[in-house]
Amino acid sequence: MTGSELLARATRALKTAGIDGAGRDARRLLAHALGEDAGRLTLVLPEPVDPEIASRFEALIARRVAREPVSHLTGKRAFYGREFEVTPDVLDPRPETETLIEAALAQPFERVLDLGTGTGCILLTLLAESQGAWGLGVDLSPAALDVAARNRAALGLSECALLRQSDWFTQVDGSFDLIVSNPPYIADHEMAALAPELAHEPRLALTDEADGLSAYRAITAGARQFLEPGGRLLVEIGWQQAAAVSALTTEGGLSEVVVVQDLDGRDRAVSARNIQ
Repeated sequence: MTGSELLARATRALKTAGIDGAGRDARRLLAHALGEDAGRLTLVLPEPVDPEIASRFEALIARRVAREPVSHLTGKRAFYGREFEVTPDVLDPRPETETLIEAALAQPFERVLDLGTGTGCILLTLLAESQGAWGLGVDLSPAALDVAARNRAALGLSECALLRQSDWFTQVDGSFDLIVSNPPYIADHEMAALAPELAHEPRLALTDEADGLSAYRAITAGARQFLEPGGRLLVEIGWQQAAAVSALTTEGGLSEVVVVQDLDGRDRAVSARNIQ
């Protein structure tokens, strides 16, 4: 069977399963199975596919039909122009989080703290984009920190990025001119309505099992202690949380609170400054 025939059959299966972007997902998975760059896939589609590779591809499609995320099937996800390793132990890097990156890079910084670092995509991207900066990424999950460490090594950032197990600020010392976080912000009652793919991601990274604001309470209560004078706090939020998170930030003693919108015009982050 040729690559084109395999691709057509896989696309039909994904469409039948109700998966948005069926053709896109089928192409990405076929390129992965073939060991080809996605940009070269069209060139090899007319060629016959080795039966063993075809079987491996069909197994990937079956897992995607079961709503396993493409990133878990390929083991990687693109974020801000770089590839990051992804496993079921970490939250997938998402395009919306690039709004946080843009806001952070809009002003210079030298020392950055990433709370709940997961894959390390926020911390490592900021360090890769900011020559001479140093950062600390903390996470409660040792398995997530292992993923972040591999991403750190792959990007050649081991000298400027430290990783540490910590429950928010509990194991953090020193001061920073930038604190960033994409914490679990989905309320417990919202979880049942989420896309099936999210069942494959760590629940700890998605929800606080409460009202979705627990992480912000902890972060905003402790941020000022670890921020340099004039330092910034920047947190990603759910699109309906701007008012609540802004209020918590003000209660935590921070000033110049600003809500940052993403490219779709939705509230995506809250920024504030430590004015002393």
